[in-house]
Amino acid sequence: MADTLDLLASRGATYSDLIVEAFQRFADNEAFVLGEQRMTFAEAADSMSRIQQLLVDRGITHGSSVGALSVNIPEVWLTQAATYLTGAHYTGLHPMGSVEDHVWICDDAEIEVLVVHPTFAEVGAAVAERSKTVKHLLVFGESDAGQNLFELIEGYSPKPLEPGPAGEEDIAWLQYTGGTTGTPKGVMLSHRAMVEQCKGVLTSWQMPTKPRYLVAPPITHAGVLPLFPTLARGGTVILLQGFEPKSFVQAIEKERANCTFAVPTMINALLDHTTPEEADLSSLETFIYGAAPISPSRLAQALNRFGQKFVQCFGQTECIGLTTSLLREEHDPVGRPDLLTSCGRPAIGTMTRIVDEADQPVPDGTPGELCVRSRAVMSGYWKLPELTEETLRNGWLHTGDMAIRDEQGYLHIVDRKKDMVISGGFNVYPKEVEDVIAAHPDVAAVAVVGMADDKWGEAVTAFVVPHAGATIDKTELKRLVRDAKGAHQAPKVIHLVDALPATLVGKIDKKRLRAMGAEIGAEGGDR
Repeated sequence: MADTLDLLASRGATYSDLIVEAFQRFADNEAFVLGEQRMTFAEAADSMSRIQQLLVDRGITHGSSVGALSVNIPEVWLTQAATYLTGAHYTGLHPMGSVEDHVWICDDAEIEVLVVHPTFAEVGAAVAERSKTVKHLLVFGESDAGQNLFELIEGYSPKPLEPGPAGEEDIAWLQYTGGTTGTPKGVMLSHRAMVEQCKGVLTSWQMPTKPRYLVAPPITHAGVLPLFPTLARGGTVILLQGFEPKSFVQAIEKERANCTFAVPTMINALLDHTTPEEADLSSLETFIYGAAPISPSRLAQALNRFGQKFVQCFGQTECIGLTTSLLREEHDPVGRPDLLTSCGRPAIGTMTRIVDEADQPVPDGTPGELCVRSRAVMSGYWKLPELTEETLRNGWLHTGDMAIRDEQGYLHIVDRKKDMVISGGFNVYPKEVEDVIAAHPDVAAVAVVGMADDKWGEAVTAFVVPHAGATIDKTELKRLVRDAKGAHQAPKVIHLVDALPATLVGKIDKKRLRAMGAEIGAEGGDR
């Protein structure tokens, strides 16, 4: 009995425990803002309770699966939270995904209840019709496609929130990867991992004491990472339904947002499509960015324009975006320009090491694969035991990211292991080439891949988006790379394009770039 009591006493909190505690503690605080709509924690808790009861009546129980496809509204996160309190797991579908993508994920995740925004009602109906597992389609509003969730929950009286049956190792969030390496994989994120992620954001991302978090990216995906940590401190989540540069800065000013999250393409758009006069970011304390690489030159421009507010978060779905952070004071383009290429140092509670092909640690300054160990690491890939065993081996998560650690412990991501180009027998890391080209004043965006080549094995191939009205001299770009990195890294082919293809989560889609390169052919470039 004593051993059992000791074990219970040391049991950690579940994510559901944290949700219940926050919504009880901060009942009178403002939880969500969407345009003119404002919702207190108490009002949100009532809605969460009603949604939970509805899910239970639709057959959702411990171990079931719920999915959502929506623009940013409070209720889509409240549905996620209600799912956790039920002991079920939740999957967010990306708003830009296709019906085919959604059907595949719903069936793989065994989603039984799918909740969609009216914007996606037709898509939701098509998914529900084709899916083998979806039994109920609910809609956040009026639609002929499914039942109106708002009307249905009016039939329930709110009850005090309870954390429910889930334990620390039960799966809470079954989130699918962006598919840059093939078919999306379901990443099993436990309550233990979710709790660690919340603590990590609050300790390693320099969140304000009482956050007012402005979020434009989908909260079904990366935009959600600081959301509950904000609520856990009694803060307010300010929702935008999409990103437009001027509206974004106006929302910061109007709502006095003190923290936000952006992917690098959003930062680039703010630089290119707003003026200092239009962008009053004086209330902003912390500007979190991540989910994709940013060029050092563009980051320096952002620091000069907006000030030393930036915090980089680096991670991947397999550890809920929590591996390293580069803090505000470390963003110093004058005193420490070298750190603008760094993703920072490990978050509190996260261990990292860099290994060679034999899984042996390499010396500082030597490239190798970044491995991670923490309580935020996934439980594995859903229904993929062999891939799980390959990725979680020897007690470490093997990220597939090539990195270098410097003498002060800062990590520098060289590139994805799979994206390394072998040209003429030399290893070329595309990010190093991209950073040189991105520094050219006429270049708006750039991505580099390897293309099959009879002479070189793989030819370093650059896709360059010029700034509007600019004329790009390909020979000059090649010379810049040759001078900075050596002849073996200079692009053999440069394609000028109007835009770079992106995945659903905003990362450059290098699979599509390679397909574009094959379609264009070498004659579209310049050898």
